[in-house]
Amino acid sequence: MQTKFLKNDEYPPSEDTFFIANNIENETGEYALDIGSGSGYLTKLLSENFSLVVGTDINCDVLQHQTSYKTKNLICCNGSDALKIKFDFIVCNLPYLATDEILDIATDGGKEGFEIPKIIFDSALKNLKENGKFVFVTSSLSNYQKLIDYVEKLGLKTKIIAKKKLFYEELILVETIR
Repeated sequence: MQTKFLKNDEYPPSEDTFFIANNIENETGEYALDIGSGSGYLTKLLSENFSLVVGTDINCDVLQHQTSYKTKNLICCNGSDALKIKFDFIVCNLPYLATDEILDIATDGGKEGFEIPKIIFDSALKNLKENGKFVFVTSSLSNYQKLIDYVEKLGLKTKIIAKKKLFYEELILVETIR
């Protein structure tokens, strides 16, 4: 599995990262989690408004090579499986693209763009406080409604809080409240 890096091995923030950032920059609380922290951009943003922020990523190399947005409390794990903390706020730039196989863990979401996001969501749910908020981005190129339906069947409230039209897809930002 090959992950693309900048020449200094830093994973760059992309359009979907900035889209999320514009919609969460005013979130505040005690504990926040950034699942799939990649470049660390969202982790760094959250650290301005939360007492404790943790960033996780399944790719240890990405965490080791964060330089522009380096923060403390970075953990290499799947979703939030290694954590025993309850968070007020969780954000995830999901690997949401519908793919037959997982070639790039940063973007490929499996069949219908649902398989990998479901695994991440199941992992995060055990770390979300009562009345906590989980915000994730998905795409019109995936079966995002299937993920929203799955979350609602678990008894959580969901709403689409923002959309952004790009050339070839529409990004969809979903807020889930426990």
